[in-house]
Amino acid sequence: MSKKSESAASLNKKRKRRRALFNPKTYLGFLIVVIILVCTYIIGTHELTSLSEVNEIGGWPDAIWQTIVAVSAAYYDYYMMTVPGRLAALALLLSGMVVFSFVTGKITSGFMNMLMQGNKGLKKLRGMKNHLIICGWRPGFDKILEAVIQANPDISPDEIVLVNEAPSEQIELLKEDIRFNEVSYVAGDFADAETLERACLKTAKRVLVISDHSKERSDMEVDSQTVLGVITMKNICPEVYIAAEIYDNKFEEHLKLAKCDEILMTQEYEHNLLATASSGMGYSNVIKSLISDDVGSGIMIGEIPETFFGKQYKELAALFENKTNRVLVGVLLESNETKLTPAEDWVIPKGAKSIMICANHS
Repeated sequence: MSKKSESAASLNKKRKRRRALFNPKTYLGFLIVVIILVCTYIIGTHELTSLSEVNEIGGWPDAIWQTIVAVSAAYYDYYMMTVPGRLAALALLLSGMVVFSFVTGKITSGFMNMLMQGNKGLKKLRGMKNHLIICGWRPGFDKILEAVIQANPDISPDEIVLVNEAPSEQIELLKEDIRFNEVSYVAGDFADAETLERACLKTAKRVLVISDHSKERSDMEVDSQTVLGVITMKNICPEVYIAAEIYDNKFEEHLKLAKCDEILMTQEYEHNLLATASSGMGYSNVIKSLISDDVGSGIMIGEIPETFFGKQYKELAALFENKTNRVLVGVLLESNETKLTPAEDWVIPKGAKSIMICANHS
């Protein structure tokens, strides 16, 4: 640290000490301590020297105990026989009320701050494991969240964490919906390491990054934030699975270099869907069925038994011949590259997964 920085830090410390010293609360606290000590001394001296035969204060331990009870419990454990002793006991009682009000006020304020921090997403989450983090925000987010919950039956709403910089009223409105009231929220930039730490990224199961429009940004700025966020997440937790949405395919290479597991180019998909719909062949209806919200139907990815690794594709295809509710259409490689209907003699590599079209006949 430079001498200039050390000087500035020293000056800040002196200012803080000066503010604390001249704070009215400091004077009040000092006054209360003086009153308590003086009253304890008065009770001890006057009650011990009292000529009454029924004097209850038998020594300094009794006087100190009387002070503790009066200040902490607003109660008199001993009866004062002298006028100074009674006035001192009354002063102790009033001082105790002030101290009690201050302490309870601080405790209440602390709990309220904790509650407000939790509601505003400023509090670090505790005990979150194997959860899904959804980064980003845009209009119609409730429909996205509903679709995510339906597509992930293995994850309940209380295992979903939202990370974004959306206006607080938008989050409050979302949490009022009974479907989403158990969803956790962390406020902040998902490209910031401290924000991701509060969202317990290191223990997360998956991360979905959607194009963030919580602030006024161009599409290029949105994609840049997405890339930066994925890089930060992979640096913190390389093993977490991340699916990220971008607008411009120019950023696809950056996400691949960041080892993003799944890249979604939504606008490109929309353009392709519009183009196929223009043919009048009903492609859009087919695509809608394939990506249906129904968990039991549509395109699904499944695990391939290890015994098929190193064997030909036709052997895996034979496994599906007698299954009436699913059809094998290809293989997904570990690199996320797809092989649709490969040649029969194509060898299945280790770590590959099956791509199926499933139908729910129930």
